[in-house]
Amino acid sequence: MGTVVDDAASVEFHAFFERHYAELSRLAYLLTGESDTADDLAADAFLALWHRWDRVRAAERPAAYARGVVANLARTRIRSAVRERRRVALFWSQREESTENPDVAGAVDVQGALRRLPFRKRACVVLRHAFDLSEKDTALALGISVGTVKSQTSKGMAELQRLLGTQDVPQRMHAEPGARRPTAGQGVRAGGSGGKGR
Repeated sequence: MGTVVDDAASVEFHAFFERHYAELSRLAYLLTGESDTADDLAADAFLALWHRWDRVRAAERPAAYARGVVANLARTRIRSAVRERRRVALFWSQREESTENPDVAGAVDVQGALRRLPFRKRACVVLRHAFDLSEKDTALALGISVGTVKSQTSKGMAELQRLLGTQDVPQRMHAEPGARRPTAGQGVRAGGSGGKGR
């Protein structure tokens, strides 16, 4: 009896994995800027999703739920390296102040500039402009209000313009992790003798 239910859940989960792995890996990459980290976070996210699969499958928008899991994992990963990030930011600010070339800021790529945004601004900009999500769906994924999405996206885009030294910040951001794509059985166990965690 229980095996039939578990098998159905496993098939459902594998289908979800196939549809959304690339998107969630790309989201992790844009939030962290690291392709290896994106692979790890996507795998960790799917593991977490499998353990909560009953909740995920019952959600009104399972993909939005999954994006929220990735965003939370990325936030945790970034916070654990906050000191290093501050040192990097300090290095870049000193370098820009000391340079005699007024065009150096224009050479900073969008991905580098994104990494310098505070996490919430970065997440709003990425979900709105790289994933074309609506303000409502972005709010749902991040667990914040639509008003916060509007203000954080606006401030984030303004900050990107300042960092890039241009008014022409791309409205569409195409950044691919270029990472290996595992199968649903690699890095994510969706069944097996242990069954689904609860």
